Amino acid sequence: LKLARFPPGFWCPGAALASAAMPNFTVDQIRGIMDNTDKIRSMSVIAHVDHGKSTLTDSLICKAGIISAKQAGDARFTDTRADEQERGVTIKSTGVSLYFEHDEDDGKGNQPHLINLIDSPGHVDFSSEVTAALRITDGAMVVVDCIEGCAVQTETVLRQSLAERVKPCLFVNKVDRCILELQMEPEDMYGRFRKAIEDVNVIVATYNDALMGDVQVAPEKGTVAFGSGLHGWGFNVERFAKIYAAKMGVDKEKMMKRLWGDSFFNAKKKTWTNVQQPEGCDSPLPRAFCQFIMTPINQLMRAIMDDQKEKYEKMMTTLGIVLKGDDKNLTGKPLMKRTMQIWINAADTLLSMIVTKLPSPKVAQKYRVENLYEGPMDDEAAKAIRACEKEGPLMMYVSKMVPTSDKGRFYAFGRVFSGTIATGQRVRIQGPHYKPGSKEDLNVKNIQRTVLMMGRTTEQIADVPCGNTVALVGIDQYLLKSGTLTTVEDAHNIADMKYSVSPVVKVAVKVKDGKELPKLVEGLKKLSKSDPLVVCTTEESGEHVIAGCGELHVEICLKDLREEYAQCEFTVSDPVVSYRETVAEKSSVTCLAKSPNKHNRIYLVAEPMDDELCTAIEDGKAGPKADAKERAKLLKEKFEWDDNAARKIWCWGPETDGANVVVDQTQGVQYLLEIKEHVNSAFQWTTKEGPLCEENMRGIRFNLMDVTLHTDAIHRGAGQIMPPTRRCCFAAELTAKPTLQEPVFLVEITCPQEAMSGVYNCMNLRRGCVFEENQREGTPLVQVKAHLPVSESFGFVAALRQATSGQAFPQCVFDHWENLQGDCTQEGSKMEELILKIRKRKNIKVEMPKLGDYLDKL
Repeated sequence: LKLARFPPGFWCPGAALASAAMPNFTVDQIRGIMDNTDKIRSMSVIAHVDHGKSTLTDSLICKAGIISAKQAGDARFTDTRADEQERGVTIKSTGVSLYFEHDEDDGKGNQPHLINLIDSPGHVDFSSEVTAALRITDGAMVVVDCIEGCAVQTETVLRQSLAERVKPCLFVNKVDRCILELQMEPEDMYGRFRKAIEDVNVIVATYNDALMGDVQVAPEKGTVAFGSGLHGWGFNVERFAKIYAAKMGVDKEKMMKRLWGDSFFNAKKKTWTNVQQPEGCDSPLPRAFCQFIMTPINQLMRAIMDDQKEKYEKMMTTLGIVLKGDDKNLTGKPLMKRTMQIWINAADTLLSMIVTKLPSPKVAQKYRVENLYEGPMDDEAAKAIRACEKEGPLMMYVSKMVPTSDKGRFYAFGRVFSGTIATGQRVRIQGPHYKPGSKEDLNVKNIQRTVLMMGRTTEQIADVPCGNTVALVGIDQYLLKSGTLTTVEDAHNIADMKYSVSPVVKVAVKVKDGKELPKLVEGLKKLSKSDPLVVCTTEESGEHVIAGCGELHVEICLKDLREEYAQCEFTVSDPVVSYRETVAEKSSVTCLAKSPNKHNRIYLVAEPMDDELCTAIEDGKAGPKADAKERAKLLKEKFEWDDNAARKIWCWGPETDGANVVVDQTQGVQYLLEIKEHVNSAFQWTTKEGPLCEENMRGIRFNLMDVTLHTDAIHRGAGQIMPPTRRCCFAAELTAKPTLQEPVFLVEITCPQEAMSGVYNCMNLRRGCVFEENQREGTPLVQVKAHLPVSESFGFVAALRQATSGQAFPQCVFDHWENLQGDCTQEGSKMEELILKIRKRKNIKVEMPKLGDYLDKL
């Protein structure tokens, strides 16, 4: 009988929603409002791990009536997977579409709004999920814990959102802890809040974008809210300004400016002043923010917690808080929660902030189109994205794959940027390698169904117009991780996402039972779809390698593979770290290699490139896609290349955009351009597998000094040019003091002062170095930043927790590559051992490569 009230498709067995409330909206209502682009908001919730994103999202979902008020805060509705619930960490970003009615005070009464909300993980290993969420939203709610302040991951996700041109607004969370646990004075709270807001603004200020305008957050603008996600209350200055403006008879705008910053109310003279202690006052005046906002909240909460009945009942009547039904019998904490929810409801505050401060798709796509679209800015597709017309041609970006209840199938989740996507529509599915005009990575297929994502469940819908997020059924086999759907014949792709982390931790998997190998191979294919960042490859030695960006990431991937995708037993090797080969100085001799028919010769010299330059290439500032003139200018001015070399870069490698280059420094060689393609393709192959231990090269510049070619075109084909180029590159690297680079993590550790010795001991054992310590003001906590080689980081978290008896919280992010110490040509050195170990693992001959194998005599 109980199931009879629920709409079809709503009930999902096994979910912790036994007391689910009915949603206050139907799919038809949502569909009706989707056409009105101005009333749509797409936003993601981003923050550091454990700052309360999922908990805060709950209060919004509760407001929409999907979960009951009792559960809000503990349900964590958007943590859909079992392991997310038990670990208390969000792992995958989850989308929910919510329908609200909000009164904007413009005399039109309650206007319906649709909010597409994506709750993203805060753990650094999953920051690729955050990137995927930011790509398809226009606004971001940055959540900051007011006690911990702006942490490293807050900074990372904020930078990502600003790079994607997503407009931020701030929610300062966990204010209840300031009041109840730390018993802070209002003035100290004000200082703490201001510090958090300033930290966020420092980061925002570095990305000043003319098109977006000023996006710095400020309480007096109404873009900062304060509150507690767990208790479900929150406020922004605007909210109190409305109440006091009506009471004092001034307008709201004026009042908002007064309620933050240095403004004080002198009650004796009934005047406002900006001096804390004006003459004629014996004690300093309380700040307006403290007097009018924090003190009432403080008093009410403490009165209820200390059970001072007449005090809090009197306050409730003056504030107009009416308790109904069962709520009257509550005492202590539940009463406090309920009272605060009625008085200053978090959802209402967030809602008015989302609706009034974040942009609608129509506004946002005007300035985001340059970041989103790869093609020219004046073709049909770009114009369509800019206009955001539902009658226009279809442009949609799929940012991630969401696993369905049906094992091994995926929803393609993304956002429609222009046009309307409908069930049964025929679209062009363009993968990331698609080039306009070619057939590669292109499928033209029908869409089977379009559905709305509702956290754990999905709702069917006939078609979805632009500006909305949507999940598609039946195209998962044509896309790997992300892609563009369009109906425009000559449309370019929507640009692929840039991730802030790179997969550096690798493990190899082997099946226990040989019969199950096909299962594992299928499972790996599905795994690489389900996660935006994980890379699954098969080595030449037949190993299947999974690469992730940290221990936790790899652990979750393996768990998914075992339980969901492959469903077979397999063994996992120890984690392997990928190294990079590089050189330490210029080649001692100019190296020469001859072609197999002895008629062509190639002369090369290798030299190291600056670390900053490598990073610039990897970021794309000096890469192949950058503007040629700007790139030449950058190379000349910053890295002191000569003018000729800066213009004559032949190619980058590996994968045509890595941090190695071939520079043409020849003079007057005939037929040179005819062999350019062959040299480039040989170079791609060379840089992918270097001579030391078949790892990628990084930071080597190969100068092409001279080439002698046969006059007959038939004697200088690809078969004659590619082998000598490869051998010559190897020889040049081996004569230039070759070394390896290892990846290094940036570790941020938060711990109390007394646990510091454990942190230092743990670091010293693992070749880590601490390079900065910051006291957190007002708390006994210290924030430590350190560099730690990835190869030493396995089991680091566990070891650190042991050494500090669980008081230290580490966060590891990939930071940079660092040259290993030592010389690999000396016998018995550490580096030589490492190289031989890698060679053994890869089934290559276990000995150092000989120069004679690659270098030819004249």
